Order: sequence, then structure tokens, then C-alpha cells
Amino acid sequence: MPVTVDVPLELQHELEQFLFLEAKLLDDRLYADWYALLAEDLVYWAPTRRNRLRREWDLENSKPTELALFNDNKQTLGWKVNQFLTGSHWSEDPPSRTRHLVTNVVIRRTVDSDEFLVRSNFLCYRNRLERETDMWVGEREDLLRATGPRQWQIASRTILIDQSVVQSKNMSVFL
Repeated sequence: MPVTVDVPLELQHELEQFLFLEAKLLDDRLYADWYALLAEDLVYWAPTRRNRLRREWDLENSKPTELALFNDNKQTLGWKVNQFLTGSHWSEDPPSRTRHLVTNVVIRRTVDSDEFLVRSNFLCYRNRLERETDMWVGEREDLLRATGPRQWQIASRTILIDQSVVQSKNMSVFL
């Protein structure tokens, strides 16, 4: 089966750079700047993952109406960002050190010419205090929306974390 590129290389590069900038903002704890990248109608969702037999793979991820690791919008993410900015996030004092890696970016057109479906793999590494280390690995499916020339916002993000059991003390990170 032939593989085709759906978008011009310049656009591929531009959207990859947007994702890399987003990762840098999170790693540098520039949460207000990161928050500005989110669309007003944002859906930020991470379903739970269940171990299923092959014949039940369609049941592996929780549905939007079921329990999720994250099920946020711009307002609820704003509350979380505010906790970081005001120092009232007790599980982040002292703050964690994070590194977000984004790879395998695949971009597809949508019906709307200003929106693109962007799938990527991620690894988020977190270290806190002397011995607390966590790592989350998975796939993201973003809907990126153009808001002007070379300006983008995240309109939706679905996060599929590969772990079926999250073993960290908390998930006070943005993925």
C-alpha cells in the first residue's frame, strides 16, 4: 500500500515546531504562556486504558461518558494553571522537573481548512525531590486550529497513555 504525505513539508514543519514550543513552555514552567495556546472550546481528555483480549480491543479505552484520567476544558485547566502560578499546588512544592518529548508527528487535513488532525507520540519524564521519578508514554491526537498566519491553538487533545495502571503519586503534569 503506498504512503502519501497529506500536507506540504512547510506546514508539517510549522506544526511540529508548534508542538515543540508547547513542550518547551511546559518544561520551563511557563504555564500562562502554555494556557494561551488553548482554544476557548478546548476538550482535553485522557481515557483510562484497560487490558483486554484481542477480540475486545474496542473496549480497551474508556468512552467519553465513562471514567477518565483527564476530562478537562479550558476553564478547568485554567484552575490547574492558577494553582501552579499562585503556589497553592501543594503536590508541586517544591516543583517537579519535567521533560516532554514529542515524536512521530503525522498530520491530516480535516473538512475545515483552518484545522488539522495531528497525531504524535510523547514521553513525559518527571523528577521531584531526590528519588521521585515518573514517566508517561503514549499517543496524542490533537486538533490544531489556525488563528492567524503561523498562529495555532489546540482545539482538542485526546491523550492515550500506554500504561493501564498509573503508578505515580499524582499526575500534576500537562501532557
